[in-house]
Amino acid sequence: MFSYCADPDTLGTFRWFSCYLTNGVHMSFYLSFIKVLALLAITAPVALAFGFAGAMSARSHIPPVSWLGKGYIAIVRGVPDIAFFLFFVIALDQAFEWTRHQILCPDWTDPIRQGNDFLVCAQAKLPLGTSPEWVHETYGFFLAVITFAIVFGAFAANVLFGGMRAVPHAQLETAEAYGMSRRQTFWRVLVPQMWVYALPGLSNLWMVLIKATPLLFLLGVEDIVYWARELGGTKTSKFTAYPHGDWRMWYFLFLLVFYLAFTRVSEIALERLMQKLSHGQATTGGEAQRKEAVA
Repeated sequence: MFSYCADPDTLGTFRWFSCYLTNGVHMSFYLSFIKVLALLAITAPVALAFGFAGAMSARSHIPPVSWLGKGYIAIVRGVPDIAFFLFFVIALDQAFEWTRHQILCPDWTDPIRQGNDFLVCAQAKLPLGTSPEWVHETYGFFLAVITFAIVFGAFAANVLFGGMRAVPHAQLETAEAYGMSRRQTFWRVLVPQMWVYALPGLSNLWMVLIKATPLLFLLGVEDIVYWARELGGTKTSKFTAYPHGDWRMWYFLFLLVFYLAFTRVSEIALERLMQKLSHGQATTGGEAQRKEAVA
């Protein structure tokens, strides 16, 4: 905050806005953008790992493993995202606390589930009641990452499973005819070509993941939607040094521009990645590249 911000009532329009947009609360708003980007940066590879494991399980020749992979894909994809988010965060939190309770409080005799209440000993609470605020926020963010990864991992598994099935089976048979083992065929032939077929679906999934980040607000994480609503609402002189009317439309318009710009950058990056993966492949994209090279 600037030195002339000591008395906001004496400021002109430009200085008033310069002080208003740089106060401590707005800094939390700006940091929430970093929180959203961090969520995407962490969740995307974790969800892809879940998806790859799910796809490998679904195509397994061992029936129980195949049923597990296909069941994971079907169950998560069949439940509305909001319902799964709200359920799984609570269930995961209680699972962690129940496990800690069994280890740290073996002498506890009262039932943990008492009506609608879930009661564990103080040492088993996550985070502890004495923990600083940043620990509570980090724990909430951790639960959000796991939930996002499991939900979008199921969609990624379905896309990757389809990509694996799209690779021409004749190429796999040729690899085996040359003496490659099943594992070598999978890693050296199937997986490298799978990405060409799976990337369009993964690109759409990335866009959906970007648009799903406001669900952090439902999980209790103070994200950009939370701060846009809080800062944009009507403020009077009784509650803030910078009173204003209902500015939520302008805050949410700013979020609209942010998401549109971010998705556009993502589209450009994904298109370049698709061109790189299609190079030399026997696909429509690869054929188009060869024709351009010849011309």
